[in-house]
Amino acid sequence: MSLEQAEGIVDELHQAYLHSTVNDFAFRAKCIKKAAELLRKKSEEYARLILLEMGKPVKEGIAEILKCAWACDYFAEHAEKFLQKEFIKTDASKSYITYEPLGVVLAIMPWNFPFWQVFRFAVPVLMAGNGAALKHAANVPGCALAIEEIFREAGFHKNLFRTLLINNSLTETIIENPKIAAVALTGSTAAGRIVASKAGACLKKTILELGGSDPYLVLEDADLEQAAAICTEAKLNNTGQSCIAAKRIILVKSISKDFEKLLIANMQKYKMGNAGSDELQIGPLARNDLRLLLDRQVKSSIAKGAKCLLGGQIPEGKGFYYPPTILSEVKMGMPAYDEELFGPAVAIITARNEEEAITIANDTSFGLGACVFSKNIVKAEEIATKKIQAGSCFVNGRVRSDPRLPFGGIKQSGHGRELSFLGIREFTNVKTVVVC
Repeated sequence: MSLEQAEGIVDELHQAYLHSTVNDFAFRAKCIKKAAELLRKKSEEYARLILLEMGKPVKEGIAEILKCAWACDYFAEHAEKFLQKEFIKTDASKSYITYEPLGVVLAIMPWNFPFWQVFRFAVPVLMAGNGAALKHAANVPGCALAIEEIFREAGFHKNLFRTLLINNSLTETIIENPKIAAVALTGSTAAGRIVASKAGACLKKTILELGGSDPYLVLEDADLEQAAAICTEAKLNNTGQSCIAAKRIILVKSISKDFEKLLIANMQKYKMGNAGSDELQIGPLARNDLRLLLDRQVKSSIAKGAKCLLGGQIPEGKGFYYPPTILSEVKMGMPAYDEELFGPAVAIITARNEEEAITIANDTSFGLGACVFSKNIVKAEEIATKKIQAGSCFVNGRVRSDPRLPFGGIKQSGHGRELSFLGIREFTNVKTVVVC
């Protein structure tokens, strides 16, 4: 699209938003429930579209679509309660907080979960009464247009959710458009800085969910078989292309060798192959430049002293495949320690004791998710609650998003929250009303 075409769509979005403010929660909920029906009905069709554009195995793609439907059901049921007036007792005869829509919200979304990332944003935005403009990643235009059609077929005004097929330079110009009220980005930290700078110059609110280097702490008293199985799933889901994948496994030294053997055995079960198969397999990475970057990070870490326990070599043949890879003896100064590994490669870092393991977990510029493994639930919960610097911390389970819980990060992983009652309120004007 040209800039003129994109700005014309923003104008249409703004007019549709003004029209949509007359629609009540019941109408919006009806449309969102219809969207959920469409998602479930066409789950395999959409999963194969995802496979075509970014390589996700169909089995995982169907799970992504069904999660989108779950989010639709959840916000259709709860949005009105989340946004109801809150009366506050003051000296006035009446005073309360109300949550009003902002206008048209621009979403800049990534390719790794091309449906879920959009629905995670769009459903609460639309239920709050806003309009939504989507600038999706360049390699998933089919997914972007399919989502637009879903909301239109579900009954929303034809211009209330629109896709902008534009490049990054035009996106910066669209952020400046006075009819864009706020911006939500899921993407890299570098992209987050650019978007925050551009939106900040216009005094527009941003919600940023950026990169992560999630630590998975395995303590001495952990169930090692359980921890190894969960770490494997948390690393290899979506071929490791997830901000909340297990990036750094931090082991207390006394259990490191036993755990490494279990992790190797678990990761060897995942085979690369036809991502369209129903079997449990590793799909290709979404782009070759991503594979080359991961390979450079792995090889550089090995050159600096890391030990490769599994994988670590680009395979021959077609497709942007990269094998499940385990690096041990990872230390500060190696890419596997300092950078985000976005793919099926994981770093193992050994700590002398529990206290050092916690220090290592926090020794990162990121702060998205984390996990603690221990049979002592009280101790693990204390560590998760008080000692780990992250937006989400799980005990004995992999980090994942849930429509019922707020999701987001701290430090270089962004700011603001999506999902839950907090997430929907992020996209509203929290207005104080006082009747004297």
